[in-house]
Amino acid sequence: MISVTRLNDTKLIVNAELIRYIETTPDTIITLTTDDRIMVKESADEIVRKCITYGRLLRRLIEPS
Repeated sequence: MISVTRLNDTKLIVNAELIRYIETTPDTIITLTTDDRIMVKESADEIVRKCITYGRLLRRLIEPS
């Protein structure tokens, strides 16, 4: 899960695994696999970085010690 900020400054937690694609038009729009669309303040690059960090955290948690 990643934290993003809607245009009205409310925080939202999004399941990073449900992101289908991210557009910049000039606002950043996240489209989910459910076809829901969310406009956010973060840049596409920032969202990608958050998703990568989230994925790395998941792999670290499920790897055997």
